[in-house]
Amino acid sequence: MSKYYPPLGFHFLVEFANQKDEYQFQSVSGLSYNLGTEDITEGGENRFVHKLPLRPKYPNLVLKRGLLIDSELIDWCRSSVEDFSYSPTDIIIKLLNEEHEPLITWNVIHAYPVKWAVADFNAEESKIVIETLELTYNYFKIL
Repeated sequence: MSKYYPPLGFHFLVEFANQKDEYQFQSVSGLSYNLGTEDITEGGENRFVHKLPLRPKYPNLVLKRGLLIDSELIDWCRSSVEDFSYSPTDIIIKLLNEEHEPLITWNVIHAYPVKWAVADFNAEESKIVIETLELTYNYFKIL
């Protein structure tokens, strides 16, 4: 029996359906869901409360990378804020193995930007300027 080693989280790829380029990001977070519940108390039975499932809730997807001056992706974000023109897109996130092949693929459905931020500038530090892109989405599927 061979030993199983969990995959490492630093080798991944992010692809936007409405963009032709592949984007390299420093981090991806927000691939999770929380299934809400509703408490129903039964009349006459006081020992417990029924918990019924509700629809899942998905947090925002947060992508971080070094700031790019000329970026088609940021133009897409700016059109949402400046022109109030939203064009949701699907996003593919792939966790890759050492041969650059996908181990797991997440398909994020109907994503659009809700926040864009640039890290603080500080003359006392020599760090890369990081931009953060926050997207809301309907749901994701593991392919």
